[in-house]
Formats: sequence, structure tokens, C-alpha cells
Amino acid sequence: MSNNDINLASARLGAVAVFATDDFFADKSRMLDDAEPVFIEGKYDANGKWMDGWESRRRRGPGHDWCVVKLARTANLSSIEFDTRHFTGNFAPAASVDACLSDADDPGEDAPWQSIVDMITLNGNDRRAVDVSMPGPFSHVRLNIHPDGGMARLRVHGRPVIADSDGVIDLAASLNGGVALACNDSHFGSMHNLLAPGRGRDMGDGWETRRRREPGFDWVIVELGRTGVVERIEIDTAHFKGNYPDRCSVQAARVDGPDAASIAARSLHWATLLDECKLQADRVHVFDTVRDIGPVNCVRLNIMPDGGISRLRVFGRVSR
Repeated sequence: MSNNDINLASARLGAVAVFATDDFFADKSRMLDDAEPVFIEGKYDANGKWMDGWESRRRRGPGHDWCVVKLARTANLSSIEFDTRHFTGNFAPAASVDACLSDADDPGEDAPWQSIVDMITLNGNDRRAVDVSMPGPFSHVRLNIHPDGGMARLRVHGRPVIADSDGVIDLAASLNGGVALACNDSHFGSMHNLLAPGRGRDMGDGWETRRRREPGFDWVIVELGRTGVVERIEIDTAHFKGNYPDRCSVQAARVDGPDAASIAARSLHWATLLDECKLQADRVHVFDTVRDIGPVNCVRLNIMPDGGISRLRVFGRVSR
């Protein structure tokens, strides 16, 4: 998996578990939760021990169980992670993955399914990532567990396929392939929240740094889904009231092969896209007067001196 890939099996981004042969013990939708899996001692429901993931009942006949997931966006895939954390005596001992490209919500057996991960063995309370043999594009994956058991999380990494468009799109959105590459601090909230769909649910659904007690300011760098000319920037401080940044500015550049390891140093002298400006609490700020610096594929949001941002939107036109 590249640092530039996103999880297309993220429920937050819109992925849906559309079918499972059986999810008696734990609902299939839990497998797509973005939060890390947890184990709650002593928690039971009507069918038995509550588990944070997908778990089928004990199979007493031939065959195996499977679950079909509609990805958040049609994508070219790079790797799949099988996460069996907290499943010990009830984990799936083996798994394989098929994928297809389909307009149906729940593709049937007549869909053009292809094997993208051959059967592998799994261990309990473990995580294992496997490269995908065929990149796609694909809209659905089918997780096969052999013969039954539990899977805490399924993560399907890749890059969304963005249709060519002459219109203005959010170049930074996760669903358009945008990815947060680096930040100097994320003590209270992940930088990846900035690019999620919709407005933030609460303060935890944003990027928030610790209280800065020294000179300077905080920053985050985003690789856009496509190279484009930026026309408008939106910065949303939803739910951040006593802790929003006082000011912000945005820099940008066209970078060959952006990567998380070197991007911070490379960003120091990028051109200014948005001059330093004041921010307010709990508000969508629209900046439709940005500098024309040509096509860019990376932006750096600087917040002065610290604080929380819920969402960053970078609207522009894809460069040909």
C-alpha cells in the first residue's frame, strides 16, 4: 500500500456491506467501521458475545461464508488488509477476495467477478496486508472466509477513478482521490478527517492540534486527487468554538512524486495560494479570490497558531 492510497471500504466514505451469507453473531456493517476495533468485556446480545466486526455462525456443512462490499468509489486497488483483532477462538482461518465492476448495488453470480487475492491463511488477533494481483478498476469486492468465523475490519486500499470533467470539482476530497500526506501535529484529531464527505459530526471529526506554547504555527499537507487549477477554497471550523485557529493561509505547488517522507521539507517555499486571513468559530469560510499560480497537485494549509479545522475543500478544474 502506498501512503497516497485511501481505504475504499470505509463506511465513513460511503462503502456499504450489501450482502452476507450469514452475520448471526456480528453484523457485517461493523467490518467497515473506520474506528479501530475494540473488545468489550462482558458485553453480550441476544445471539451471544458482542464482537466488533463481522462474524458468522459455526458452519456445520460444506461451503464457506462471504460478504459483498460496495466500495465508496470505483477505484484501482493496491492492497487489502485483513484485521482479526480480538477474534481469537472464532477468527476466520483463511480468506480470499474477488472483485468486479458493476452498476448493481449487490452484483450476483453473473457479474464479472475476478479473483484479486488468492486464498491465504489468517491468524487470530492479527493484521495482514496483501497486495492485489489485478488493480481494476473495481466497484465491489467479495470477501470469502473459509469456512466461517469473524473478521474485525476489512480495508481495501487504492485510488478512486475520477471521471474527466470540465467542471469545478473538490480536488482535495477523499472520494476524488485526495489524501492527507503529513502534518506537524494531530494530537486531538486526525488530518485524514479534513477530506471526508459532509460536515463534521463533532469536534472529534476534524483535525485538531495541541495548544502551542512556543513560536510558530501548525500545518497539514494534502495531495490532491488530480492536478488542477484552484478557483475556490473552503475551510470549515464546524464545532470548533473556543479552539479554532485565529488565522490561516494556503500554499500550493506541482510536485513530482509527492511522498510523506520528504513533503514537509519540499513545502517550505511553495507559492502562496491564499494569503493569511482571519477565521471564525463554527463556520464555513469561502475564499473565492485565490492567486492564479497555475496547475497544482499539493496544497499546504497553515493554521496560526494552532487549533482545529473540520473540513478543507479545494475546488478547481482538472488540468489536461
